[in-house]
Amino acid sequence: MRTELVSQPGDSDRPNEDFAAVALPASGQGGALVVLDGVTPPRGGTGCLHSVPWYTARLGGALTELTVSLPDVPLTEVLSRAIARTADTHSATCDLSHPRTPQATVVVARWSEETVDHLVLSDSALLLESPEGSVTPVLDDRLSRLPRSALASDAVIDATLRNKEGGFFTAAADPSVARRAVTGARPRAEVRALAALTDGAARWVEKFRQGDWADCLRLVREEGAQALVDRVRELERADSELRGFLGRSKTHDDATVVHAGLEASRPHRTR
Repeated sequence: MRTELVSQPGDSDRPNEDFAAVALPASGQGGALVVLDGVTPPRGGTGCLHSVPWYTARLGGALTELTVSLPDVPLTEVLSRAIARTADTHSATCDLSHPRTPQATVVVARWSEETVDHLVLSDSALLLESPEGSVTPVLDDRLSRLPRSALASDAVIDATLRNKEGGFFTAAADPSVARRAVTGARPRAEVRALAALTDGAARWVEKFRQGDWADCLRLVREEGAQALVDRVRELERADSELRGFLGRSKTHDDATVVHAGLEASRPHRTR
């Protein structure tokens, strides 16, 4: 098995709000990956004393531990417990009912000798590669299906669509949101590799249209996760005025890529 992890902030003057982890049990018979993309709040407060990186670190840490330590528990329940555990750490000091309370998108994949289970909540992406090389994206597309007029301002998103029926969902303080995630499972023999991307890295496909998801995974496999992030940064700099591609609210975004090859054992590499 070979794994690679790259995470780069969008702005060197701001902390990276993404979280990524790969867990490989000592038994060598399975593993898990977890990727979170913290939601950057606008000015005006979140009702919380803590930062988005504080939240993603705690939710990501809880989610990684529970995903590995509870291998027989469904990932929706694992996410629910991780959200509840994280909420308990600051419910006494923070207003967790605030619509801007710290929150994040979620990707989780867990594999054993028999199966690969997966969960996606909001607009990060998980790519599953078959032994023949075909790639299946696992996406929660609710945000992309919202009318453009609904995305005109953060206030409209928060008031009517964020973590609301008919809108889209993120992991915040309500454990029940886990039931809204896109989930599934495949036989381990049908998956030779996985890649998880926050939307800052997925821009290569979704915003800049440089290729499809199969092309994206091929780039990561052949040239490395850093190569994908570097390509995205080049494209962002070339379109720094944000006029070339609709839907980019900032020039650079935090970009995280985790790649896990589930076949032959090779040296572990992390960046």
